Amino acid sequence: MANPNIINVTTITGNTTYLTPSGTSAVVLLPNAASSGKVLKVNQIVVANTTASVANATVSIYTNGAVAQGSAPAGGTAFPIASAISVPANASLICVDKSTAVYLQEGTSISVTSGTGSALTFSVSYEDIS
Repeated sequence: MANPNIINVTTITGNTTYLTPSGTSAVVLLPNAASSGKVLKVNQIVVANTTASVANATVSIYTNGAVAQGSAPAGGTAFPIASAISVPANASLICVDKSTAVYLQEGTSISVTSGTGSALTFSVSYEDIS
């Protein structure tokens, strides 16, 4: 698992993806495979509560957990960025922004947990750097 030297970048592609977990277990929002040859710069993670009730949100970086989006992390250790934060009804929470950007190395992933199934939508904007 080597990460590319970001001084010698050939491609930077901006992306946004999102996920609304149907359950309350951790699922992968953004994976970076062990052999991707990329580093992902996470610029923003926003959690939107689309219900009329408060719901808790957790966002973590998982080591050795780079599996497909929506899957359970494949192992490793979770390192929380935001842990069990209450998101008010019909409101949003910014977990990561450009001032607190995170580099997602090869073989890691961003996982999310919703305290209430189908209540929270997690959006992530990132740069795919190779």
